[in-house]
Amino acid sequence: MNTFMQKKEGVLRKWYVIDAKGLPLGRVATKAATVLRGKHKATYTPSVDCGDYVIIINASQVVLTGNKLEDKKYYNHSGFPGGLRERNAKLMRAEYPEEMMERAVKGMLPHNKLGRAMGKKLFVYRDENHKHDAQKPVELKVD
Repeated sequence: MNTFMQKKEGVLRKWYVIDAKGLPLGRVATKAATVLRGKHKATYTPSVDCGDYVIIINASQVVLTGNKLEDKKYYNHSGFPGGLRERNAKLMRAEYPEEMMERAVKGMLPHNKLGRAMGKKLFVYRDENHKHDAQKPVELKVD
């Protein structure tokens, strides 16, 4: 018996939408990363981008437990001396919820060319309005 290996030409992709309203950031991110990688499919192959498209709505209403709103820091560096910028999770959720969600999900994907290709199938929106109605996304429940 041979092991089945998915080919990139034979991948069938679906669209899923996740409503992050009132859900913990990590739970939403792990579910999205699993679907983006394709690990929810029986035809999962580690070396092929066999994942589906994911739309996350209501990113500004995601929940962070404990003291993470005050204690969790997000860092950026411009590459110039003194170019370090530090923001806490409260500011990120208020002003940049899309970036906060993308960072959480993309941090759970492989850090190589394949992971970057998977990350391009992620779409995050601040509120419930998104522009992917034509794709007929299926709602995905987060446990």
